[in-house]
Formats: sequence, C-alpha cells, structure tokens
Amino acid sequence: MISNQILQNTIEGIHKIIKGHLCVLDTEGNVLASTSKELPDISVHAKAFVESPAESQVINGYNFFKIIDDNQVQYMVVVQGDSEEIYTIGKLIVFQFEGLLRAYKERYDKDNFIKNLLLDNLLLIDIFNRAKKLHIETNASRVVFIVETTKSKDNGVLETVRNLFANQAKDFITAVDEQNIIIVKEVNENEGVNELEKTASVIVDMLNTENMINVRVSFGTVIRELKEVSKSYKEAKLAMDVGKIFYSDKKVVAYSKLGIGRLIYQLPMPLCKMFIKEIFGDNAPDKFEDDTLETINQFFKNNLNVSRTAEVLYIHRNTLVYRLDRLVKITGLDIRKFEDAITFKIALMVVKYMKYLETIDY
Repeated sequence: MISNQILQNTIEGIHKIIKGHLCVLDTEGNVLASTSKELPDISVHAKAFVESPAESQVINGYNFFKIIDDNQVQYMVVVQGDSEEIYTIGKLIVFQFEGLLRAYKERYDKDNFIKNLLLDNLLLIDIFNRAKKLHIETNASRVVFIVETTKSKDNGVLETVRNLFANQAKDFITAVDEQNIIIVKEVNENEGVNELEKTASVIVDMLNTENMINVRVSFGTVIRELKEVSKSYKEAKLAMDVGKIFYSDKKVVAYSKLGIGRLIYQLPMPLCKMFIKEIFGDNAPDKFEDDTLETINQFFKNNLNVSRTAEVLYIHRNTLVYRLDRLVKITGLDIRKFEDAITFKIALMVVKYMKYLETIDY
C-alpha cells in the first residue's frame, strides 16, 4: 500500500492546484491524509459509502469517490464542494491515485521477485516467466552491491539510495533484512572493478552526507544472465564478511580484491589454532603489548621501510630497531626479512579470523 506520507504529499500538491480542501480515508473511514484540520467528521458517511454500489456520491456538500484496484475499494477521496466542476476534479484525482496504486504494486511485485532471485528461491522456469511478465531483461550485465548500515535500516536510508539511482530505471533497490540494502545494478560492458568501486564510494559519501551515517559497501562480480544474480549476491556477502574481518579500515570491498583474506576465511578453527601454535608457541600475537602491535602494523603499512616507519611512529630509528630485535627474541621471526614478514602477516590475519569465529560462537 501507499505510505501515508506519499498520500499527504500528493493531496497537498492537488490542493495547490484546485484551491479546495480534500482528504484520503481508508475503508474503515479513518483519515490517512488531509489538507485541512477543520474538515467535519465524515467517518460514518464514509463507511456507508464503501458498502454502497456507487463509485461516487455527494453527502452534505462533499463529493465522495472510491479508489479501486483489482475490483476492491482501497481508499476513498473526499473533496470539498458538490458542483459539476468538483465532480470532474474528483474523477481526475481518482485516476491519479489509481495510477499511483498500479505503480506501487508493480514495484512491490518487482521487489518481491528480486528478493526471491537473490535468495535462490526460484526455479529457472519461474525466473524467465516472471521476468517476462515484469518486463525485466534476462541477458543484461549486472552486479550486486550490498550497503550495510551501522544501525537498523530506516526508510530515509532506503529512499536516499533509491533517489541516487532514480534515473536508472533498470536498477533494482531492495532490502533483505534490517541492516542491508541491496542494489542490483545494470552495468556497461566496459565497466570494470575500478568503475564499480567509484560507484560504491559515491554511495558511501552520499549516505554519510545526507543521512549522517557510516556505511560499508561490498559488491560481487559482474554476471551476464538474470539467473546468476544470486551468485553475485553471495559474492558480495562474502566480500562484506571478509572485509569486516581483515580490511576493517576500508569502506568499499570488492569480491575480486579479497586476496589472501578469502583463503583464510575458509580455514577451520582447529587448523588456525595449529598454525598459530606452530609459528608462535605460547606467544600468540593477541598477547603482545599495544605498542608492539602498532609497530608491527605500521612496519607492514610502510612496506618494511625502517626509516619511514620510525618517522610515522615519531620514534628514533634505533628505537624501532630495538623493538624489532625484541620481537625476534619473542617470536623467532625477523619481519625485516621478506619470508618472515609474509609468515607474520598471514599469522596476524589468522588471529583476526579466530577472534571473529569466537564472536559468532564457533
């Protein structure tokens, strides 16, 4: 059904044109939207009008009109006045609202179809039949974006995303749970990962500016057929999970750029524990002091460059060398050496993954 806010906005626009007051009621006679607080109580008349066979009726100086969809009364519009001109205006308003109902119904049908497509709930024959009925191209190139908000989804966020893609009628924006907005976007043949990352960055910036919330955006690979939309969706979900574990500083994560994080994400907990025990013994990285961990992270961020790392940490070069030597004594690994650095980097990622598994009651 149409939201009360949309109903209110619509009749206010009509009011500015006709200069007369009107309201919209449900089939129980409850006022859903009105241009005046001074309209008399017409609920009793409205209930009687719904049960009558007439499509319009004049009662006490007001024109009542039924808004019908699928042979069922959905709403009533009441327009102040009982002249022939008001009758014509009322019929035009009914035409406007019935068109609005059809548009909302079509969008709901498409939303429902896309949700089932994402969740793999449709047979192949159903996909093609429903896509044809809804006039959705089956062989276009598409990609799925997931927009994860830091709080429960509200209509404001969803509407901001829809407005962002308002001029792209072939894109679908929906939601499968309280915190995730899904965008199934049609793309050109020449759009690669870099272009898709730019699109994702625009979404992040827009929601940060318009709705003042932080979001993360992930996306899967481009698929060529409608039946593969669920594949891109699953990839985007994996990218979101892996990104939160290993690349928490990134707001945009592409499935095709997950790197070694994708491999570690598939490791079972026993194997992770065995690996950490083998590398560090009883001195696991999560037991290191904060300054030690910060030193290690900055050393990796600065490509194992001692001078640059010391500069970033605001410490003397010799102090950094002392910390790295102390790390060798603790772990037996010298991260100034390429092979040891790789081992240490992977081990840190494995520890992050183990912590993640513990939070989901592994």
